[in-house]
Amino acid sequence: MHKNNENTSNKRGGIKIVALLLTMLIISVLGRAKQTPTPIQPPISAQKTEIEVAAEDSNKVVLDYADSLMFDEKVNPDYQILKGNVQFHRGGMLMFCDSAYFYEKTNSMDAFGNVRMEQGDTLYVYSDIMHYNGIDEEAQLRYNVILQNRDVTLITDSLNYELEPNVGYYFTGGQIVDSKNELQSIYGEYCPDTKEAIFYYEVELTNEKAKLFSDTLKYNTSTHIAKIESPTEILSDSGKIISNNGWYNTNNNRTALYNRSEVEHNSYRLIGDTIFYDRDNGYGNVYGSVYMEDTLRKVIMKGNYAYYYEKNDSAMVTDLALMMDCSQKDTLFLHADTLRTIKLQDSTRLMKAYFNTRFYRNDIQGVCDSMVFKSSDSTINMYRNPIIWNTNYQLFGDTIRIYLNDSTIDRVHIPSFAFATQQKDTAFFNQITGKDMLNGFQNGKLKQVDVSGNVQTIFYPQEEDSTFTGLNSATSGFLKMEMDTTTNEMEKLIMWPQVDGVMIPISKIKPKDLYLPSFRWYEAIRPTDKHDIFRKIEDAKTEEQPKKRRKFSNEVEVQPR
Repeated sequence: MHKNNENTSNKRGGIKIVALLLTMLIISVLGRAKQTPTPIQPPISAQKTEIEVAAEDSNKVVLDYADSLMFDEKVNPDYQILKGNVQFHRGGMLMFCDSAYFYEKTNSMDAFGNVRMEQGDTLYVYSDIMHYNGIDEEAQLRYNVILQNRDVTLITDSLNYELEPNVGYYFTGGQIVDSKNELQSIYGEYCPDTKEAIFYYEVELTNEKAKLFSDTLKYNTSTHIAKIESPTEILSDSGKIISNNGWYNTNNNRTALYNRSEVEHNSYRLIGDTIFYDRDNGYGNVYGSVYMEDTLRKVIMKGNYAYYYEKNDSAMVTDLALMMDCSQKDTLFLHADTLRTIKLQDSTRLMKAYFNTRFYRNDIQGVCDSMVFKSSDSTINMYRNPIIWNTNYQLFGDTIRIYLNDSTIDRVHIPSFAFATQQKDTAFFNQITGKDMLNGFQNGKLKQVDVSGNVQTIFYPQEEDSTFTGLNSATSGFLKMEMDTTTNEMEKLIMWPQVDGVMIPISKIKPKDLYLPSFRWYEAIRPTDKHDIFRKIEDAKTEEQPKKRRKFSNEVEVQPR
């Protein structure tokens, strides 16, 4: 019995020891718990395993942070509601907003308030709201949208941004601004990678020097080159450019234009198949079916190549070159291998035509090797084998100077050597030659002829019924002849101081009597109309020499001389 009590007492003592030890252990644990601070809960974020997965899939949208997250499987099983400092990332793109609906299964989201997208330090996109479609990988940004890519800013109210292939486009109107230009349109696209932008509908490009209007335009924000692909106008203070194909470098204000484009500067208008135009330096090259018009002076120049230099107001046309002076009712048509026009320092305009020069107007036609027109004294100088025709008169000499009055012929001066011919019949020609000859015109017709120095003449007097009475040959020092401009016949002839002459009856005329020694008849090379000025004349010395009339016949033998 005692033994049993002893055992019982020992058992109780052991229990007390165990209990004491347990109590001490609990107190120790509790004491440690009081000394250790409570850990701060991490923000609502994706699990580490999801981040690792996302690293392998850059197209996946990953939630990085939010102040709060709400999810009710029964009420909104498809999305999470995020509020406060919301941050996502997709590959290298960060996305921020005040609140969002996150559709994790479809990799999509709706973002609201202070929406911002960032890619490195080069691309920032802002808006009021955004919907990101993870299937199409497209962000739809709405209201107060701003895209910034270094020095490029895109502003619109509706922007769809495709993360692949990294292109944003607007469709309800917007503008893109860079360091050089401001562009706006109804529809526009921009790619930050390539810096390429494309604009459609009511396109406007504006810079300090010009303004461009178009319907379709491609533009690079790095090179500042605009590619023209539809009817386009470029306006500046001094003129405009019209084209539907080409490019415009806004850095140096140069353009290349194709498909019959047009450049207008001050009073000049240039049209050609291809135009290279440097607006800052005032220089243009034109190729193919060139049309160059001076609207102030009413002069048109055509050819297959031309250039225009604004600083000295000069132009050149070659390859089927044609000049048309439309300042008068009767247009003058002039052709040469090359035509040049330039304004001199005294504001005098100089026009040069060379080589193989030919011109046509109803009242006057002419050929020569080269020609110079000077506006200060309204003088045309013809050089190397010059010949002019007026009605049935032909004038030629070493040099011919034509003086104009309001673009009509006032007088023609032939110094050194001159020869005038009037055709009377197929074989008979009135002829005058001398060292110096001045021909006066009235209403475009020859009115008076004054000759000095070694004057020689041949005339064929006629009866009232136009019958020829003979051949009158004379020489003197001076001659004055007046013409009837209605009939083109001689009214008065005066020769002085001493006249030597002979009258030969028609029946006594011999072949050697018909022509003066220097006589030439160049009718074969006379321009017959405005198209004939392009006819090539191999040798201006080639002429036809009429021969003596056959007896009892009105026919004339004609052979080269």
